[in-house]
Amino acid sequence: MTERENYIRAARFGGPERIPVFFAVNAACYFEYDQDFLFGEMERHRRLFPGFVRPKGKYVPELSDFCRTGKVSYDAFGCGWETTTDGLLGTVVEHPLADLSALRGYRFPDPRRTTGIANIDWEEEKARLRKIRAKGELVCAGLRHGHTFLQMCDIRGYDNFIFDMMDDEPYLRPFLDRLTEFNLFIVDHYMEIGTDVFQIPEDLGMQRGPMLSAENFAEYILPCYRRLAEHVRKGGALVHMHSDGDICALADGLLDLGIDILNVQDLVNGLEWIRKTLKGKVCIDLDIDRQKVTRFGTPAEVEELVREEVGMLSDKAGGLMFTYGLYPGIPEENISRLMDALEKYMEL
Repeated sequence: MTERENYIRAARFGGPERIPVFFAVNAACYFEYDQDFLFGEMERHRRLFPGFVRPKGKYVPELSDFCRTGKVSYDAFGCGWETTTDGLLGTVVEHPLADLSALRGYRFPDPRRTTGIANIDWEEEKARLRKIRAKGELVCAGLRHGHTFLQMCDIRGYDNFIFDMMDDEPYLRPFLDRLTEFNLFIVDHYMEIGTDVFQIPEDLGMQRGPMLSAENFAEYILPCYRRLAEHVRKGGALVHMHSDGDICALADGLLDLGIDILNVQDLVNGLEWIRKTLKGKVCIDLDIDRQKVTRFGTPAEVEELVREEVGMLSDKAGGLMFTYGLYPGIPEENISRLMDALEKYMEL
């Protein structure tokens, strides 16, 4: 079974051979860790890194301006970003509509030329995805991380946006409609090109509870999500939604969208809650902890976490995937053991 077929079967509860695993190495890791160690682990774990070829000489990742230290960089919405670590996406420090008096002169970016965070040539993007499809690989596309709720936080500032929803500010609904139309242009273009899975990612949760009330989420944000998900479904792609943080209070609304895959963090939401609330209802793309066990635990505890999660959430029919994002600070021995465990327990 190809990786593409296995992924689709897992997402659609169609009986995959193994649990799909996505192991992402953040660019900052190449400045933090010994590169021989990182590349050696990638070579040793071919099931996690199929087709990996070690770069010649010292590898210097290509960084976007938003992941470079030393300056504030502006996205297409006019938000100013700053980071303290090369390779890590920073945070917005300048909000173009922090004062609503600037609303009159505010201009939305053109989705024919930008995704909101990066320039795009749609003909080049079409050619790129066609090459992936021609190789029989999974064709995956998506919106920028932080497309609606976080985009509004970036444009207005978090506090301002929360109060705007509480006060039902007159500008808000028309502005959200325009933002959704911008996002739908991107969705529809990818649907025309043809994709297997389309990602709709942004963070809604904090360490405890969501970043906005369930009432405001249902009133202002969920309708935007519903339009996005409907267009993806009509385009024939799997709907993949992501949020970091504790989203227990928002889960019912997300499930009501008819999404296929939900990427959630394991320990912050709780494995038992995930099992009771999500298992069998949606394909769980489980984001493996990087705050506690893989950061501060022993290698044995790292393996036990993976074993426990597979035992609680896996099923022969499918419905489980794993995602792990490697960032600086994880001990090397835990990285090795995590890779070992994922390869060990991915078979169904």
